[in-house]
Amino acid sequence: MTQWYFQEHMSGEEFVLDQQESKHISKVLRKPIGELVQFTNGKGSVFTCKIEDNHPRRTRLRIVEQQFLTKPSYDIHLAIAPTKNMDRIEWLMEKITEIGVDEITILQTENTERIQVNIQRLQKKAINACKQSRKAWLPSLNDITPFDQFISDPSLLSHQRFICYVDENIPDHLYQLAKPGHSYLVLIGPEGDFGPSEIQAALDEGFSACSLGKSRLRTETAGLVAVHSLQLANLSL
Repeated sequence: MTQWYFQEHMSGEEFVLDQQESKHISKVLRKPIGELVQFTNGKGSVFTCKIEDNHPRRTRLRIVEQQFLTKPSYDIHLAIAPTKNMDRIEWLMEKITEIGVDEITILQTENTERIQVNIQRLQKKAINACKQSRKAWLPSLNDITPFDQFISDPSLLSHQRFICYVDENIPDHLYQLAKPGHSYLVLIGPEGDFGPSEIQAALDEGFSACSLGKSRLRTETAGLVAVHSLQLANLSL
């Protein structure tokens, strides 16, 4: 299977890669002049390109074919509190990008232990996952946002909105509640879970409580299960 590469800004018939990607293609992979390679811009377009010059600092390519891959009819927005150990959120970013997610918001909640997140590093993880899994759409990534501000955002009213928290009495699984072909927003709390006042505030805003199964999950595991459950709910589309 042909490996994909990433180039955000592509225009005209030819373009030059940055130094890092140039070195990767010319020195690490030893791609020869004349070989065809595939790029995505993370905005739905896939380009088949011919290597015109494999200089290790400024590899030049010519676009020979372009195709556009449309997004699915549904949209997944995961809003999740950061873990204390950022390696876990970086792992989550890779996996949900591979599975398929459209937008991620980092939440600042009552029990959030980390209030600073390296968004650029998370973006790089998403780009690498797009290349690895051949995704033409790069998910949007929003910086850390206060919980109360986020749940009252009127632009999210068109989504099916869910909040997942630890409560054995919640009867319905996210998979059962999700209507195929819709836009979804799922809230996932930190290691200490959402506070009672946050849960009530979300319910008051119209969010539906949902279960992710009988097991008590880590934050990053819950995020992965939520995204995968929504993908499963749309398999028939």
